[in-house]
Amino acid sequence: ESAFNPFAYSRAHASGLWQFIPETGRRHGLPQDWWRDQRRDVLESTRAALEYLTYLHNMHGDWFLAVASYNYGGGNIRRAIERNRVLGRDTHFFALSMPRETRAYVPKLIALARLVRDPAAYGVELPRIPDAPYFEVVETGGPVDLRLAAEMAGIDVEELHALNPAWNQWIT
Repeated sequence: ESAFNPFAYSRAHASGLWQFIPETGRRHGLPQDWWRDQRRDVLESTRAALEYLTYLHNMHGDWFLAVASYNYGGGNIRRAIERNRVLGRDTHFFALSMPRETRAYVPKLIALARLVRDPAAYGVELPRIPDAPYFEVVETGGPVDLRLAAEMAGIDVEELHALNPAWNQWIT
């Protein structure tokens, strides 16, 4: 949803790589205040997204419904399931009434996951990506000016900002 842009922000006030709305972010340990918005923290938001998807999967017992809930809202999917149940209809993903965006998003995401898991089965060759950390988390022990941190790390300020998208101010 964010096109892997940690600074992405939606009209529904969702933010970060995994597009958490404020309340869902707080519920999954992503505080937002004047200093920082942890919904934009690459590591913490990814941890929270995996936690939330696991919760949704446990709720529905189905990855299609879990991903649909992530995209459209768990309450909306739960109501769609209940509506179909009352009408005597199937309650699987393809039987539910939901927005076109969610109906298209879920199969695309599941297909992409299957393709990445076994590219040869689909006649695709993916580029090799080294299984090595791109960055290192450094505990500062207190507030640090990000410009000074960039200088100490030997990188430019823009790269440090890109690696630390959760910080709203130029100080940790």
